[in-house]
Amino acid sequence: MAAKKWAVLDEVGGTLNAELIKGLLEAQGVSVVLSQEGAGHYAYAMSVGSLGQVQILVPEDNLEEARQILADYYAGKFENQDFEDFDEQQGSQ
Repeated sequence: MAAKKWAVLDEVGGTLNAELIKGLLEAQGVSVVLSQEGAGHYAYAMSVGSLGQVQILVPEDNLEEARQILADYYAGKFENQDFEDFDEQQGSQ
């Protein structure tokens, strides 16, 4: 079995931002790995400047799909979603 090849989708400031995007992508079925280099994360838990940068990596096969999801997120397409379908699913369980 061949190992997955990962590609950098984006680089964001702070672990919180990275975790939010990771959750969004995973909810859409895209695998995600976060990579935070530098001493700031381990020694000081910094989230500013280059020490607080987090790379968001996705499988190369999903890169275009992930780019579209991220573009939709930044364009606000995930805001104010109607959750009627979710409520209906919960009622049927």
